[in-house]
Amino acid sequence: MTTTIQSCCLQPRIFDAIPGLIAAESTRHGGVSQGNYAALNLGLSTEDDPIAIEENRRIFFQSLGLSPTQIASAYQIHGDAILKVDQPGRADGYDALITNVPNLFLTVTIADCTPILIADPRTRAVAAIHAGWRGTIAGIVSKTITRLQAEFGVQAQDCLAYIGTCIDECSFEVNADVADHFAGDFKRWDESLQKYFVDLKAANRTQLIEAGILPEKIEVSPYSTVVHNTDFYSYRKEKGVTGRMLNLIGFKAN
Repeated sequence: MTTTIQSCCLQPRIFDAIPGLIAAESTRHGGVSQGNYAALNLGLSTEDDPIAIEENRRIFFQSLGLSPTQIASAYQIHGDAILKVDQPGRADGYDALITNVPNLFLTVTIADCTPILIADPRTRAVAAIHAGWRGTIAGIVSKTITRLQAEFGVQAQDCLAYIGTCIDECSFEVNADVADHFAGDFKRWDESLQKYFVDLKAANRTQLIEAGILPEKIEVSPYSTVVHNTDFYSYRKEKGVTGRMLNLIGFKAN
């Protein structure tokens, strides 16, 4: 199955009505990387040519009218640690970033795990979350919303959220050691394969709703990193030797 994506980034429609908000997820198109990393690899921790990665990041950020000096990121460890960010730079050991600082844009790195972007137009606070299966069962989405409330006075019902492109249920084949952590609504047993299939998008959407975000204020990407692998990187499908996408969110200054 192929798509018709040609752009270096996609911008969620759920945030369109919020003045000054920039939110986007990258694709694998429009960059300069070669081979397994072709073309727009944005992953700083990959074995790709560092010069190519730097140019790819410049291309992506420039397409959004941003500079690399406005970007905050973290080395992700598939945990549930959340960092309140006050300035650009790269932290270590966090899977969710939050801020209410204008002109500071949060990013998470993706190649199958689920990215979630959250924005509150009232407080102008934002969050970028990396939720693999470990982060999902640890409740990183729920914990991030609780942290937004504590730090910035966010009310969940005011927020909008985007669940980005990741591995879809039809491709996320797991054994019981993983599936046992998920409620029945989020897993399916395939008798012929003797495997479970887990739906990370649905699990994280439920966390958003249970935390108080209204269902109509949540957008879910229709794309899959595996099924639409010509447009997105997939760690699983490409056996670990592949690029990374970024999901990004932040408010411009008034």
